[in-house]
Amino acid sequence: WQEAAPEQPTVKALGERLALDSGTLTPLLKRLEQLQLVQRQRSARDEREVHLSLSPSGKALRDQVGPLKARLLCDSGVDLDRLSDLREGLDHLLGQIKALS
Repeated sequence: WQEAAPEQPTVKALGERLALDSGTLTPLLKRLEQLQLVQRQRSARDEREVHLSLSPSGKALRDQVGPLKARLLCDSGVDLDRLSDLREGLDHLLGQIKALS
């Protein structure tokens, strides 16, 4: 979640980035918090705002997943340019869907 995102994104910002509503995102975050992978903290400026950060365990898991992600991509045989084009196409499609709703 933290790729190209603020160090401590808000729950709202994460929901927008992942295209998830609060009814879907909140239970996921509660579960991640129970697993001690994520920490939530209310903003000192605005108590309605909740910031997220990875816990030390969450950071360790992220560090383990990075090499696995690279290996899976390599093993898939998908060309990186093609993957980039696919991602751009999906981003465009999502933007179009959001514009229509």
